[in-house]
Amino acid sequence: MKFANTEVFNFEGAFRGMRNPLNSWNKSDSIFHYVKSVENAHSDINAESVDCCKLGENDLKLAQSLIRAGSEHRKFLRQIFVSVDITAPLFWWKEFDTYKVGTVANSTSTMHKLASTPITRDCFEMDDFSKLPLFDNSTVWEQLIFDLERLRKIYNETKDKRYWKELIRLLPESWLQKRTITMNYENIYAMIKSRKNHKLSEWSKSFIEWAESLPYAKELLFI
Repeated sequence: MKFANTEVFNFEGAFRGMRNPLNSWNKSDSIFHYVKSVENAHSDINAESVDCCKLGENDLKLAQSLIRAGSEHRKFLRQIFVSVDITAPLFWWKEFDTYKVGTVANSTSTMHKLASTPITRDCFEMDDFSKLPLFDNSTVWEQLIFDLERLRKIYNETKDKRYWKELIRLLPESWLQKRTITMNYENIYAMIKSRKNHKLSEWSKSFIEWAESLPYAKELLFI
């Protein structure tokens, strides 16, 4: 599972609007400007863009009070936007798709492009793959990939849609799909709250590590 091209923006607008209810803009003590290509130590996270330089103590104190007060009070989190390319297995996307409100996605097309490139082990989620002591899953995978690639070749040679349909039918849920996602800090906050201890490492490890890399994650998302 990989995260790439992360962009975070509109901190300034979100924190300005956060102070609208009490007309307390004069108490804002944050400094905003645009920073390109922020370095991150995580190997699968790169090319970040951030529009926030430094959140002040006053602003953070108010922000955290609103976050603790509940979703109807922390509306400013919905105005901090995130765009990211996520490459994840289909079984992970099925769970991500429960978060429909406030998220938008454009995905690579399995329907149109599945038969265009060779099917190899790299096409599947194998990050934590290990041989099972009571089941030869390695051999199963070798046979599955062989059969899928054979179907793909036959379809390309014959253009017989029956082979393409069977290829779609047999495709496992570990198939990797890339989507460009736009969401906000409130979406991510909800995902962290419900998925941080999930038995899928794609949630409890990969997603959480990416979320921790976002600007002011500790103060706003993992409060």
